[in-house]
Amino acid sequence: MSRVSDFSNWTCPVPLRSYPTIVMGHGGGGKLSAELVEHLFAPAFRSDALDALGDAAVLEVPAGRLAYSTDSFVVRPLFFPGGNIGALAVNGTVNDLAMMGATPRFLTVGMILEEGLPVAQLGAIVEAMAAAAQAADVQIVAGDTKVVDKGHGDGIYINTSGIGVIPAGVQIAPDQARPGDVVLISGEIGLHGIAILSVREGLEFGAPVASDCAALHGLVAAMLSAHRAIHVLRDPTRGGLAATLNEIARMSRVGIEYEESRLPVPVAVAAACDMLGMDPVHIANEGKLVAIVPADAADAVLEAMRRHPLGAQATNIGRVVAQHPGVVVARTAIGGSRVVDMQVGEQLPRIC
Repeated sequence: MSRVSDFSNWTCPVPLRSYPTIVMGHGGGGKLSAELVEHLFAPAFRSDALDALGDAAVLEVPAGRLAYSTDSFVVRPLFFPGGNIGALAVNGTVNDLAMMGATPRFLTVGMILEEGLPVAQLGAIVEAMAAAAQAADVQIVAGDTKVVDKGHGDGIYINTSGIGVIPAGVQIAPDQARPGDVVLISGEIGLHGIAILSVREGLEFGAPVASDCAALHGLVAAMLSAHRAIHVLRDPTRGGLAATLNEIARMSRVGIEYEESRLPVPVAVAAACDMLGMDPVHIANEGKLVAIVPADAADAVLEAMRRHPLGAQATNIGRVVAQHPGVVVARTAIGGSRVVDMQVGEQLPRIC
């Protein structure tokens, strides 16, 4: 991915060309701040609500329930195979809303810029955010920018908040799993974490690994069209599949069992984990979801997932049980079993 933006496409390049890197004045609330907003952020994220540039956005939404989420992104490196921090920030917040069954509508963006960040890199990140928002059909309606001293920001940190509308009849929550439910996963696991590791540490694993960063609300809509009674949706980001299943088991006070042989682990991820002594179920994902659905709905939901591009490799990996509440158990290929817990720390810091 190229990290250099085409300055000629920006609406008024002269002030920004005068400052090829971010300076403290860009966060001072004066002319430089105004130029950054007017000539970079506002054109990229254009919407009626944002164009007003008020202290808050005034939004019109259909009557009903809203989902609201906020997240912060501090990934290092800023650019990685399959995406960058900008696309990750938009897709990550869209996915948080989608995991409640909501249709994402609006995002806000807060940027913490480090003095010395190349403006060309910022432009590439902003363009990626705008493209991701457009693809997800969400509007960026408000934002804020601050600049910190050189050496105190790792280039850029991004905070995003999102609002979505929950359709009538949808009741999805992490405490809704019930014994007898089926556990589905939308595709291959571990890609994002291994992609970040490969760039950060300069490692090669025999085959290129790209992040699975993607917005999942379209996949969720397809699943809900097949069956409204989905109990739980979660995206297995930090902590991977293991952390997600443990959170669901503890919130719902149930046990969860899955078959290791059914896990969709890419060859390159498996090789990387073997080499580094990691378990794929602990590796982060950014474009996958776990669904807990009633057994009588599992086939219909799984079929709907497989018809969607982001769920083509969806599979049934296990079930919810009444035994061992709060505990996740993996059934091994040789007929044994093992308890799968959350990790105490993080194998891969700064993956999102």
